[in-house]
Amino acid sequence: QVQLVESGGGLVQAGGSLRLSCAASGRTFSSLTMGWFRQAPGKEREFVASIDRSGGNTYYADSVKGRFTISRDNAKNTVYLQMNSLKPEDTAVYYCAADPTGFYSHYRSYLPRNYGYWGQGTQVTVSS
Repeated sequence: QVQLVESGGGLVQAGGSLRLSCAASGRTFSSLTMGWFRQAPGKEREFVASIDRSGGNTYYADSVKGRFTISRDNAKNTVYLQMNSLKPEDTAVYYCAADPTGFYSHYRSYLPRNYGYWGQGTQVTVSS
């Protein structure tokens, strides 16, 4: 069992920055592939970014590439999402997710169904 708790969401003006954190417990964090997803009102949950167990391999949705950075600190059991140059269309509930198999590929990490554990989500609102 893996417990995930996100934090760091809030209200920010367009062009601003936020850093989301996701603290994991219940399992060796370095064995988990981690991902960030988001869901806006009336829309399906969509992939944002993923990172492999060591942190050496990352993958981003085209919509956030160059603006968002995913990272992890295995000593702190935490994955981060640094979000810069935020746009109103980034407004959503952001979720972190863990894939307990630890397998990693860009295609695999893109699909929500490959993640066995999810956090409760944190709201990010970007005003224009």
